[in-house]
Amino acid sequence: MSSNRPIVGDWYRNGLDELFEVVAIDDEDHTIDVQYFDGTVTEMELDDWNEQWREGLLTSADPPEDWSGSVDIGAEDLDRGIEDQLKPAR
Repeated sequence: MSSNRPIVGDWYRNGLDELFEVVAIDDEDHTIDVQYFDGTVTEMELDDWNEQWREGLLTSADPPEDWSGSVDIGAEDLDRGIEDQLKPAR
C-alpha cells in the first residue's frame, strides 16, 4: 500500500471513481486543493483525506492519457497548436 500523504502533481481516484490531481497542499490550514479531470477545483480537509484513504475510498491513479479534460480546447485544436509552433518564423 502506498503512502496516504497527498503529493502535489499526483493523480488519485475517489470512491465515486472520479479522477483528480492534487494541485496544492496548505499545511497551515490542513487542507488539500484538488482538481478533477473536468476542471473543477475543490478543497478537502486533510483529516477527511486520511479517513477516506483508510476506508479505501481514495487510491493512487495513473494520470489520464487524454489530459484535455480540464482544458477548454477542442480535441481538433490540440495538434494544430503544436504544428504552428514548429513552423519557422518569417
